[in-house]
Formats: sequence, structure tokens, C-alpha cells
Amino acid sequence: MSQITIQNLNFTYDGDHTPVFEGLDLQLDTNWKLGLVGRNGRGKTTLLRLLARELEGQGIVSLSQPCRRWPRPVADPSRRTLDLLLEGVPPEEEWRLSWELSKLGLGEELLDRPFATLSGGEQTRALLAALFLDEGTYPMVDEPTNHLDGPGRALVADYLRGLDRGFLLVSHDRAFLDGCVDHILALNPSGPELVRGSFSSWLRDKEDRDRGELARNEKLKGDIRRLEQAAIDRKRKADAVERAKVGISQDGIVKHGLRPYLGEKSRKGQQQRKNIERRAERAIQEKAGLLKDIERADSLKLTPLAHFSQRLLEGRELAVSYPGMAGRPISFTVCQGDRLCLEGGNGSGKTSLLRLALGEEVPHTGTLLRASGLEISYVPQKADHLRGGPVAWAEEQGIEMTRFLTILRKLGFSRALFERDMGEYSAGQQKKVLLAASLCQSAHLYVWDEPLNYIDLFSRMQIEELLLQYRPTLLFVEHDRVFREKIATQVVCMSASH
Repeated sequence: MSQITIQNLNFTYDGDHTPVFEGLDLQLDTNWKLGLVGRNGRGKTTLLRLLARELEGQGIVSLSQPCRRWPRPVADPSRRTLDLLLEGVPPEEEWRLSWELSKLGLGEELLDRPFATLSGGEQTRALLAALFLDEGTYPMVDEPTNHLDGPGRALVADYLRGLDRGFLLVSHDRAFLDGCVDHILALNPSGPELVRGSFSSWLRDKEDRDRGELARNEKLKGDIRRLEQAAIDRKRKADAVERAKVGISQDGIVKHGLRPYLGEKSRKGQQQRKNIERRAERAIQEKAGLLKDIERADSLKLTPLAHFSQRLLEGRELAVSYPGMAGRPISFTVCQGDRLCLEGGNGSGKTSLLRLALGEEVPHTGTLLRASGLEISYVPQKADHLRGGPVAWAEEQGIEMTRFLTILRKLGFSRALFERDMGEYSAGQQKKVLLAASLCQSAHLYVWDEPLNYIDLFSRMQIEELLLQYRPTLLFVEHDRVFREKIATQVVCMSASH
């Protein structure tokens, strides 16, 4: 049994005042299929980089074998895929490449193609096959689902579940995690939590624990209020007795014969007050120990616009058509309150159809009808173009600043992030900026292209609650199966016709 041992690990990025890890202690078995979860910015990728020796922290990190982090940058994607995948692979393991590729649904024919010509999903699966060829390293996989469609995610989950070795996996896709891990490491606000089982079993236990702590917290708040009031009342009575003991009564007469009695009464009153105060202090201390790991997922708000027309979009035998690629014609209608999900494999034209709905020039056949005067709010698939401070960016976009910053805070942003360049944000934090901007906009139609890429699971649940509460009209693409099943009122399947 191989182990990864972390003792008293501390790490802070240069120029940042907030530590990512303070006194982190962990012991991990490299045979586990371990899922790593936590809010964006909690340190998941940082932990992988520390284990891969890409970053240096203070403390002890003891490894039984080198750790290899995926994805690795591809320096020259114009190279032949075979040559690229075999980099760093021991020669005696090269024969396994075709076998691993086949398990991930890829044929040998792509090995002779330039890597750049592979689709995003094909590139992801090919690089995963190369990762698991190397038996001499511990594989750490960082969010592999972001470029995979639904079938691709299921295929990779089956592949990971069938491996006879362990790995460390970062993912926010609930169904994907359930499909391939047997342990969960959660980076909670108060520190790490390591449990055996699936993601869903961990989440159920956490939600039960959170409900219990919230109920206990409410009871303690009431107990503390009553005890504090009782202590005040007891002190008032004890003070009155003390004044009487020294001869100060209401009528100013000194009553010497009552002093022994009043002295005993005063002593008992003071003792009762101290007992009440001690009980209140114990209740306060117990209350302080609660709620530390409850993720603060405050409710979000949205103000969709009502349109004079019930029908906002209509596609009639519509198909995106590029040279060498043409989608199969589809027909659909988007009425107010509908949440239509476009589903299909990579390359089926989903993003192109969203761009067509935005009014962009996209080669197509068939007809797309848009209601006149349609106000649309758009979240693009990629957010890595963001640079500069979020406040200055929001001002340039004409976004209501108070609302924008409030939404980001509710999505887990610390105040310190508002002072940082967005180019230094994690991919999930960048995507949250685009989502927050869209949520600030009042629109007839919200068009979201894979809005949950890199977004942590707690924020995903916040967004689900928002959409179910405010019921905006939504045209979207999203490969998170749980999200689709909860949100979509209709699904339109797209496919390529070559």
C-alpha cells in the first residue's frame, strides 16, 4: 500500500496575503480512486501542483512515487498525435497505447493525424490514455470533463472506474464523480474532510450534518438569549439584596437584624448568577463550534423581462452548415418560460446555433425566426479572455456595480479577489464573472454556452435554485447531466451529418 503523507503544509501565493493552506495534514492511499471537491479558489489545483512539485510549500510532503498532473500543456499541437502521446512513456509500454485508446472510444487512425486536428473531446481522451500508460507515476486528473460531451463523459467515467490503479480526480460533475470514485476528499472551509464512498453519499451526509447543526444553532441562540436575560435578572435581584444587606432599603431605614439572612441570600443569588453565566458561556462555545463547514450558498436573484410575444425563437428545418460539415436539420420552438437544452456530440454545431440565435452570421440551411426587439443575455463557453480588475471590467460593460459585486460574493468570491487581475483567477472564478454579468442583466432570453465549465458544485446548486425559482427563458448547452435533468423543460438533440 503506497501512501502520500502531508504534514503541516503551508502555502501562500507570492503577493497574496491569504494563505491557501495553513497546517494542512493528510494521509492518502494511492490505490484509492479519490475525488477532490471544494469551492472555486479553495486550493484544489494548488494541491495538485504542490504534489507534482510545480510549487514549493512549507512543511513535509512525502511521496512514494512521483505525481503526474493532467492536463499538461501541449507545446506543439501541429505534431503527429502518436509522437506527442509517447513523450515520456517508457518504450516497453508503447504497445498499450492502442489498447488504452480503444477503451476510450478512439481508433488508431487518429495517431497519424496532427494533434491540432483532433476535436477537444478527442484530445482530452487521447491525453488521458497517455497519462495512464505511465505506471511509474501517480496520476492526478484536473477537471477532465470540460471539453467532453455527455457520451464522452460517460465513456471516461467507465474507463476510470475500470482501472486497476488509483488516481486523484478534480471534478465538479456530480454524475461523473459518482461514476468513477470510491473516496472523497472535500476541502471544507475549516479544513479537509476525507471519507470513503461516492460523492452522492458524502453530499447526503454533509447535508444531514448541516441541517442538524443549523437546528442546534437555532436552539442554542434561543438558549443563550434566555440565559443572558436570566443572568441580568439574577444580577438585578442580587444587587438589590446586597444594597439591603448594607442597610440601604427603600425607606432608608437600616435593618440590622436582617443582615445574616440577607448575606446568605446575596451569596446564593450571586452563585446562581455565576452558574447561569457559565451555562451561557458553554452554550456560546458550543455554538461557535457549529456551522464552520456549511457552504454559504446565499440565494441569487434574477429579473427576466416579459416580451409581448409568447414565442421568442422558432427553428424550422434548421441546420448549421460549414464546408465539410453539415448538421442534421432540427425544428424547435422557444416560448417564454421554456428552458431548452441543445444536446449533441462535439462538432454537432451547438455553439454555432447559439451564435445564430444571437443574430450572428453563421452558415446554415433552414430558417430561424426571432421575435422583434429581443433582449438577449449571453454567457460564452470560454472566459480566459478576461483581464484587468473585475470592477473596471464591469464599468466598461455598463453593469450595475453593486449588484455585480453582491452576486460574486454570493458565488464565493472573497473581497481580496476584487483587487486582483482576472487573468490570475482560476478558470472557475473567471466563468463566475461572466455568469454574474449575465445575472445582472434583465433580458427576454438568456443564452448560455456550457455555463458550468469549471464552476464548483455548490455554485451549480445555487444556479439550479435560481433558475427553478425565477424561470427565465433559457437556451443553453450543458453537459452536466444532473443540471440538465433538473433545469431543461425540453431537449433538442443535434448531430452532424457528414
